[in-house]
Amino acid sequence: MTTPFAPRQWSSRFAFLMAAIGSAVGLGNIWRFPYLAGENGGGAFIVIYAITTMGIALPILVSEIMLGRMGRQSPINTMRKLIAENRAARFWTLIGWGGTVGAFIVLSYYSVIGGWALKYVELALTGAFAGETNAAAAEQFSAFVTDPYSVALWQTLFLAATIFIVAAGVTSGIERAVVLLMPLLFFLLVGMAIYATTTPGFGEAMIFMFAFEFHEVTPDTILAAIGQGFFSVSVALGAMMTYGAYLDKDVSIGRSAIVIAVADTLVALLAGIAIFPLVFSYGLEPSSGPGLTFITLPIAFGTIGGGVLIGAAFFLLLSVAAITSAISLLEPVVAWVEEGIHIPRKWLALIVGGAAWVAGIGTVLSFNLWADFHPLAGLGLMADKTVFDVLDFTTSNIVMPTVGLLMSLFAGWVLSSSAAEEALGARGKLWFRLWRFALRYVAPLGVMSIFVANVLM
Repeated sequence: MTTPFAPRQWSSRFAFLMAAIGSAVGLGNIWRFPYLAGENGGGAFIVIYAITTMGIALPILVSEIMLGRMGRQSPINTMRKLIAENRAARFWTLIGWGGTVGAFIVLSYYSVIGGWALKYVELALTGAFAGETNAAAAEQFSAFVTDPYSVALWQTLFLAATIFIVAAGVTSGIERAVVLLMPLLFFLLVGMAIYATTTPGFGEAMIFMFAFEFHEVTPDTILAAIGQGFFSVSVALGAMMTYGAYLDKDVSIGRSAIVIAVADTLVALLAGIAIFPLVFSYGLEPSSGPGLTFITLPIAFGTIGGGVLIGAAFFLLLSVAAITSAISLLEPVVAWVEEGIHIPRKWLALIVGGAAWVAGIGTVLSFNLWADFHPLAGLGLMADKTVFDVLDFTTSNIVMPTVGLLMSLFAGWVLSSSAAEEALGARGKLWFRLWRFALRYVAPLGVMSIFVANVLM
């Protein structure tokens, strides 16, 4: 017999929004979105991103939070309940299972990258970036990730912080953490963005990010915008469904989802404003991902005045973004186990987090001892991928699009219009009809385009 979530609710809409925004805001906002914008038409990409996010990601986000509040349980048991109530096929439990298993897998490797961010806070504070060249920064990063013991240590510290927060419960743990950490993240980001306006590369960076270069827009640009929007708002991994299960019935899901999507985009834009002026000020090559974060930026931090504090603030910002996302990945799994095994939550958080740590060892070793190990060698697209690459590719390009597609179909076609209208408190509202149309027709096509582009092309 399952234990309903109803007694465990957010104390306020603000707490829910901080948790949900914290889940959505992650490493991709900071190290991927600004570069994508700059390389794909600047302001033109941002406009396309906003349109596609509104038509594809936002409807799915609304549906995931709605399903969570309707079920009031973990994603797996929420889907079981809704299937029974709607006399639907058991097949739809794949939504709950896919999101929960996907969250666990992502947590296993995300915690390793989160550990990198923590390590670089220490390096920044100790002045390790001073006078760095590109070669020295690359060597510093390589020396760290090729040492499995060091990487595992920082992965452990990152997961320990995540487990500690989740173990304390919804209100005493997650809520207290996000209400503190998310304002801190915005404070650090705004502070860095303000500083960036004083650098000589600010103008060039703003042209790179915001100039409307429609001639650079291609079909790949649109696919990139769809994919970034879908992955960025944290749908299809059970996090928003779980957080929705704790949401008071009087809170507007539609308005809350818009706030989450806007805040998520704002963080990404502010990250670009904060980061790329430094890159252009020192003649560095703009890039994306770990190369930008752990090689290019340390060079800038080692050159500018006050680089120790600015560098530490940036990597603290990165760590906060990673931890708030990691919390939302651990919670759905802990919630599901808690419903079936009635032992103290602190032990469940430790067990599940410990299992994620063990699973993450494959990612730790992918950058050193197992760098040449390709577990799916001979399987075409996966032939040359490390353990980390396989996990990342599978969750990002197969699990998440599949869950997102099924969720849009279930909420759009299996749930009756009246049930969804009542759940959203949207009786007679125009936006409900627009949402339902997007969920039934636009979102499925958008999600399928991600799958086709990343897997079949």
